[in-house]
Amino acid sequence: MFGNTAYETKYDLRREVVFVILAGMFIGSLAMLNILGLSRLIDLSFNIGKYNIPFIVFVGVLPYPITFLCTDFICELYGKKRANMVVWTGLLLNLWVLFILWVGGKLPGDTSVDSNAFFVIRGLTFGGTVASMISYLTAQFVDVHVFHYLKRITKGKHLWLRNNASTLTSQLIDSIAVILITYYMTSSIEIQEGDHAIPFITILILSNYFFKMTSALLDTIPFYIGVKYLSRYLNIDTTKGYREEKH
Repeated sequence: MFGNTAYETKYDLRREVVFVILAGMFIGSLAMLNILGLSRLIDLSFNIGKYNIPFIVFVGVLPYPITFLCTDFICELYGKKRANMVVWTGLLLNLWVLFILWVGGKLPGDTSVDSNAFFVIRGLTFGGTVASMISYLTAQFVDVHVFHYLKRITKGKHLWLRNNASTLTSQLIDSIAVILITYYMTSSIEIQEGDHAIPFITILILSNYFFKMTSALLDTIPFYIGVKYLSRYLNIDTTKGYREEKH
């Protein structure tokens, strides 16, 4: 009896530690993408023969794929309820960021110090975070729903399918929503002189989605390896959730 109790305690501790790490990576990445968000456009345009392929993304998109990888790990190892809990925690984080920025802008400042940088970042973060909150919630819940739907209908098989399908679907929704909301509702995306709005917005959407799509496809191998290693390390049967949901 004692041996069994110690055995379960050991794995329970491991499961909680790994969960905290995954949730921490998710929340940390989310904080970076919201604060850095629209502060810089990165131009990764390239040439194919005589054709120039425009590829422009905001710096905030760089940590974004990690958030979906983390939720996929949590979905696979801990189930839908914990994944949704982390998503809601991310929403609260967004609200906390907005609150601190609002308070920081309202409190009196040292007039001898130039605070223009703060107010520029504050304005960009407010605009980007409002758009991010709406698109993020929609995309993350779609990601979790599609992941578990595919897990159920495939009876826990074809890990590559649910990982890629859930992430690619949710990130398409996110890419469209975040750019359109940011442009039309927050005015945080400025169109340079000589550019037309619709082509520029289209390039931003396609560039963001291509970046996320490529990242999602590339993370399939580390996701497989991670699930295989962690399920053994944590003593978790990843098909158990399907059997429980079925019955």
